[in-house]
Amino acid sequence: MTSRRYLPLLLLLFVGSGCAALIYEIVWFQLLQMVIGSSAVSLGVLLGTFMGGMCVGSLALARVISPRHHPLKVYAVLELGIGAFGVVILLLIPAIGRLYSAIGGEGISGIFLRGALCAVCLLPPTLLMGATLPAISRWVQASTQGVSWLGFFYGGNTAGAVFGCLLAGFYLLRVHDMPTTTYVAVAINAAVAAIGFALSRVTQYNAPPAGSTGEMGIPAPGARAVHVTIALSGLTALGAEVIWTRLLSLLLGGTTYTFSIILAVFLIGIGLGSSAGSFASRGIRNPRLALGASQLALVAAIAWSAYAISSSLPWWPINAGLVSSPWFLFQLDLVRCLYAILPAACLWGASFPLALAAVASDATDPGLLVGGVYAANTVGAIVGALVFSMLLIPWTGTQDSQRLLIVVAAVAGLLVLYPLARTPRAVLALGGAGALAGLLTWGVSAVPFESSISSGTGISVPFTMELEST
Repeated sequence: MTSRRYLPLLLLLFVGSGCAALIYEIVWFQLLQMVIGSSAVSLGVLLGTFMGGMCVGSLALARVISPRHHPLKVYAVLELGIGAFGVVILLLIPAIGRLYSAIGGEGISGIFLRGALCAVCLLPPTLLMGATLPAISRWVQASTQGVSWLGFFYGGNTAGAVFGCLLAGFYLLRVHDMPTTTYVAVAINAAVAAIGFALSRVTQYNAPPAGSTGEMGIPAPGARAVHVTIALSGLTALGAEVIWTRLLSLLLGGTTYTFSIILAVFLIGIGLGSSAGSFASRGIRNPRLALGASQLALVAAIAWSAYAISSSLPWWPINAGLVSSPWFLFQLDLVRCLYAILPAACLWGASFPLALAAVASDATDPGLLVGGVYAANTVGAIVGALVFSMLLIPWTGTQDSQRLLIVVAAVAGLLVLYPLARTPRAVLALGGAGALAGLLTWGVSAVPFESSISSGTGISVPFTMELEST
């Protein structure tokens, strides 16, 4: 009880951790572009390694590190390791480029070989990043109160990521160089680690008895369905981000500036939704019901975003060419992105703490519990990013891809709710939700996907979205 007063401070530490992680991500993208020479391959290597490493790290912590170690001390060591690897990568990746140039190697095979070598370099710090939340969950424990704090930590980490994304993209790399930007992130890691070590000295941790650690792997009833649902939630989230980034880039401009704004809005929504879901999970008797409801609400939210991007935003009475200041243009683009994609992002954010609450069990190691949900969500996100960007959008276009997103969201909601439908009225309600999903899917297909793009003089002219797929 006396240690709970430190939970708000720990929330601030996760804000700093998320800020440093996004600074590293943006710096590493620039480093990879210098070495690999292809922005598409660089982005693929970065996202694949970043998300894959975090997934493996979240699963590996509970199996590699004993729960008898103080979680705050483990968390501090992880943060120090991330900072150390940040400095090593700053020196190692350019050295790989120089070495490969010396020994030769050209063409596609050379690009992908350099990408593979860089991915190996990025893997250690991303493994440590993925292990931070499962590590701290052992101190918070898997009670209802503890799970709600884990959701707040996830939201705080996301809020820090928003700040780090904007700080690195709009200030540090514009005013300073990559080493200076990296050292800022390292300083944040070092400060977080120092506070973590200090907290480990003044807080209690009741480690499980030596003979009970092997019994802490019993899953909660229905945990498998929750894992599949949160994986499908991650799939729809990253699939939608890929689709909406492509479409909004036609409206706002296909620049890194636009990508940073869209990413920031996604992260803001996830952070707000995660905080709201964490607060709600404290008083909800059946978190699985709330998780299923959030997935079904995504059906309407995805349909809204499709409508807003295709039939609302392009016809706002706005002439961006008359904006006199880049700051005003930033505000305008931020409002348009919030208008279109914030509702869906909030629901995706709320799904994570609700999934944690749905699988919470006193018979499960908190690190294993959080690692399982986090890994399932990350695996779904990886699949969504790759499948939609490389297969579905080139094959079927953005319109049919959004229809598929609605179907997958409906399936995710019905999957977790169906075991709870024990009365004819509940079954009828699920059938109505499925019918609504079908109606909205048809509605997205019926909307004429016409939008507008700003010409060189700032005058909006209509064009067909189907041209975007070419």
